[in-house]
Amino acid sequence: MRKEQNKRREKDNEAKVVLKNLRTSPQKLNLVLQMIRRKKADKAISMLQFSKKRISKDVEKALRSVISNAENNHSLDIDRLYVKEAFVGKGIVMKRFRARARGRGARILKPFAHLTIILSEDEGSEDKGDK
Repeated sequence: MRKEQNKRREKDNEAKVVLKNLRTSPQKLNLVLQMIRRKKADKAISMLQFSKKRISKDVEKALRSVISNAENNHSLDIDRLYVKEAFVGKGIVMKRFRARARGRGARILKPFAHLTIILSEDEGSEDKGDK
């Protein structure tokens, strides 16, 4: 009489990773994700390696994780994987105050972001890396 197990929400040819509470603003993270959307997985990794943005290291780590999960857990061909979706969610916002002149305080907002990457296996012969 146990509860039925949750079914997989992704398709059979997809793998997904979710990173929560990344210490960057969603706007800055989205700039990095714009580079890798609809690119082949190996090309996306090389783009992230040479990016000057600080958060690109965490995105690269998540992308490598979802590639290895796709290969080991879902038996997908890593040569045919491409980034189907990469999107950002808004996380918590830490609020701090900084003392200013004349007894005033200025608010400092420290936002967090959630990252989701979905890889898919390309069925067609078209090359996703050139787009």
